[in-house]
Amino acid sequence: MDGTEGNAGQPGPAERSHRSSVSSVGAREVQLKPKHQPYKLGRQWPELLLRFTDAPDDDVATDEPSLQFRRNVFFPKRRELQIHDEEVLRLLYEEAKGNVLAARYPCDVEDCEALGALVCRVQLGPYQPGQPTACAVREKLDSFLPAHLCKRGHGLFAALRGRGAKAGPGEQGLLNAYCKVKEAAGGDSGRGASLSTHYRAYLLKSHELPFYGCAFFHGEVDKPAQGFLHRGGRKPVVVAISLEGVHVIDSREKHVLLGLRFQELSWDHTSPEEEESVLWLEFDGDNEGTPVNRLLKIYSKQAELMSGLIEYCIELNQTSELTAPQETVSGPPSAASSLPSSQRPQLQRQGSVVCSRLQHLSTIDYVEEGQQIKRVKPKRTTSFFSRQLSVGQGSYTVVQPADSLEQG
Repeated sequence: MDGTEGNAGQPGPAERSHRSSVSSVGAREVQLKPKHQPYKLGRQWPELLLRFTDAPDDDVATDEPSLQFRRNVFFPKRRELQIHDEEVLRLLYEEAKGNVLAARYPCDVEDCEALGALVCRVQLGPYQPGQPTACAVREKLDSFLPAHLCKRGHGLFAALRGRGAKAGPGEQGLLNAYCKVKEAAGGDSGRGASLSTHYRAYLLKSHELPFYGCAFFHGEVDKPAQGFLHRGGRKPVVVAISLEGVHVIDSREKHVLLGLRFQELSWDHTSPEEEESVLWLEFDGDNEGTPVNRLLKIYSKQAELMSGLIEYCIELNQTSELTAPQETVSGPPSAASSLPSSQRPQLQRQGSVVCSRLQHLSTIDYVEEGQQIKRVKPKRTTSFFSRQLSVGQGSYTVVQPADSLEQG
């Protein structure tokens, strides 16, 4: 199921939905509990689809389940740094690699090359200067870099280039990063050596991505009005929810549109019978120099599930902060999850794909008295939504009203 991509093992808030998570549309899945028997569920699959979905009979007759192992979205990143079992590290590495290559985790070119270099080391062994290494990388380029960085020309020139011509920018950057991959001190540098060091290095680099280990949901947002006729329309997005916050990712452009920690937002969902289900995200913003509260409207059939997951993650974080003893994390201080939120390393490159692009979103800048949603210029005294992080210090503040409110 799309709403539980990234989950495995532990039941989540999907149980709170009035409908089952079962679906036969596309590559979706059901999150199994420890008591479930996969073989038995496979035999009962058509019955489950007829019982819990609106799938057409033809789809039910041809649909087949597939069993997949995925990382639990509720497993803290800091706990990954304490894992020493090479096979477990390999499974985490394989999932992270798959998300990077599929551009489900948007990455800047530099990060793609650094991550791809570690994949080269795992699959090809230590870097060996020379043409054979370059050819091996070129032949399997899509195994190391996302597809949009592997594009090549067509025709005679591309055919000639494949016979040893100069590497393209993506290939050359990957080779440069590959030759810089460090081997474990004092360890065997052969291809059959332990790969734990490189698996861990890949995970540590992946931890810098703010949406690592998240669950994915699909939806749409309004485009900003453009042109003389103010045509906007909608754009498809992926909503990534983790223990740390929410990210809205442009499905086509493969970059972040909005990234918020839980301390920076309020939220709710609406499911009118005659209208589309909507997840609302509210956050601080600026309108022509005036501080305002902004609303983003995300259309999605999974709005209720997303709202439930946000609430569950916040509750889980609060419980962990109150009950869990202070853990000593084994690992370098660069691991994002082991630092306070104010000290987490951020990717500060200009135009980074992980930076928010509010100019590509159509937001509503005011909610009048919690009754009607209107486009007006200033502010309100209280949040429209009651759902927000209420424990701990956060940066989200409700904008106070001016003496007079002017509607726009």
